[in-house]
Amino acid sequence: MTQAQKGICAEPNLHGLFLTFTVVDDDPQAIRVKLVRILDLLSHFDDEYYEAMVSGVLAIGTDYWYELYPNIIPRELAPFPNIHCEDRNSPNSPGDLFILVKADRIDICHAIGVEIIQLLKPHVDLYEEVRGFRYLDGRDLTGFVDGAENPRGMQKFNVAIVGDDDPDFTGGSYVHIQRYQHNMQKWQLLPVAKQQQIIGRKKTDNTTLDGADLVSDSHTARVQLASQSGGMLTQNMPYGDMSTQGLYFVSCANSPQPFAKQLQSRVVGDEEGNYDKLLDYTTAETGGAFFAPSVTFIKQQAKD
Repeated sequence: MTQAQKGICAEPNLHGLFLTFTVVDDDPQAIRVKLVRILDLLSHFDDEYYEAMVSGVLAIGTDYWYELYPNIIPRELAPFPNIHCEDRNSPNSPGDLFILVKADRIDICHAIGVEIIQLLKPHVDLYEEVRGFRYLDGRDLTGFVDGAENPRGMQKFNVAIVGDDDPDFTGGSYVHIQRYQHNMQKWQLLPVAKQQQIIGRKKTDNTTLDGADLVSDSHTARVQLASQSGGMLTQNMPYGDMSTQGLYFVSCANSPQPFAKQLQSRVVGDEEGNYDKLLDYTTAETGGAFFAPSVTFIKQQAKD
């Protein structure tokens, strides 16, 4: 039976470590073998520190995929969408491997990260490292609950995991990442009522605004329109320090189409020009498209 990676549909954790690598040598077999060792490393820490609820996602960049697994390609593998409008951009940054480590202990995230870095040397360069955390009761640093549109229960697996229609990649997931940096000073100058209008939800109880109060350029409205294409599961986390704050966005889906349509809906908007007004207060600084194969696939390919 095909085994999906545990971190794709795992419940939210208290801490996360987001690692993006560029591969700097031409030894794909060495990388294939080391990906198995990373999976084993995650399993070891999950068993050894079960109370930390360790999980991870290991994904291959869509460009690098053709070097790593040239003879077998996911049916919908596609590059990061090139979408921009006026001053709203969605940059595509370097990234051959993306690894998300999640746990309820920050020291465990750190320990796993250190071992991953040592394991992958000298084959890769670390392009970016971001440490995320759970904020209050699962809120973004804007003060609003994040992931309100996420599917629940078994529906998560239906949305996030590739099914039998692409049998070689059953159990895999199309992963997209973006690191957003918030302009918190500008955001905090807004009255709560205006913030709620921009988000499309109430700040206190996370309920969706009703009727005419839910405007077409709100974040919720732009995301809901895109979710009609099948939806996706997000594994987002806030990040930051006293000078820089933002949200690390990670989506997992059984197709790249929901993310592409959501990004189009948010950045470009509809025929009336209604884009996601939240983008006036936050900026995407990185972005990447990846595929997270099943555990079964990664282990099998390392043997071939």
